[in-house]
Amino acid sequence: FRLALVQLHVSAAKADNLKRACGLVREASAKGAKVVALPECFNSPYGTQFFKEYAEKIPGESTQKLSEVAKECSIYLIGGSIPEEDGGKLYNTCTVFGPDGAMLAKHRKVHLFDINVPGKIQFKESETLSPGNSFSMFDTPYCKVGLGICYDIRFAEMAQIYGQKGCQLLIYPGAFNLTTGPAHWELLQRGRAVDNQVYVATISPARDEKASYVAWGHSTVVNPWGEVIAKAGAEETVVYTDIDLKKLAEIRQQIPILSQKRHDLYGVEIK
Repeated sequence: FRLALVQLHVSAAKADNLKRACGLVREASAKGAKVVALPECFNSPYGTQFFKEYAEKIPGESTQKLSEVAKECSIYLIGGSIPEEDGGKLYNTCTVFGPDGAMLAKHRKVHLFDINVPGKIQFKESETLSPGNSFSMFDTPYCKVGLGICYDIRFAEMAQIYGQKGCQLLIYPGAFNLTTGPAHWELLQRGRAVDNQVYVATISPARDEKASYVAWGHSTVVNPWGEVIAKAGAEETVVYTDIDLKKLAEIRQQIPILSQKRHDLYGVEIK
């Protein structure tokens, strides 16, 4: 099946972000994509100072638009993420809609991005956001898909759980920056893909040098052999790739790590 990653240029105008995102989703569908994914924080600038101002309930304006365009195009749409308000708390939340417009999954970012690289970047999502507390998977006619958001990709155990639960594609809307992006963005994706013999897709906003937080871009798809099979530059674009589940099965047969794990010695489990 064809997967499309929409590397959207995100502005301060929410209505414009929504309009352009839906337009690019329609374009991806017209080119044969059956699963389409948007970037992290696609309706709002990324930053702790913006989350409260742009936050919505779910369902709300942004998710309603996603539901409508998923139904119109008859696709599976991974709606990047938006700032969500619920019960007085804010979350970084990804919603997924099916071809009938129904919401199939809602993933709240589990691991909050609180980092300090002296002289380069300091960021603390927990100043405004609360963490989610659940794994998020959904079924398609093609394969089972596991969801994470950005910093979630650094936690190998999460991807391993998804693999154990039968996911063959992991999707991470994310916005790495100009410090962590060149160092770890592709490396982490390839690691998660090889470790679990799955496809891994990451979707970044396009790079905006004038933004308060400058995203790395380079939305990427990695196959279960650890090869980069699709990759964007820094600008707004749509990246396409065909996900070959037969190839995934062949790799798992050739190097059968899943059946060779020593469950008598170790294990990773959901609490």
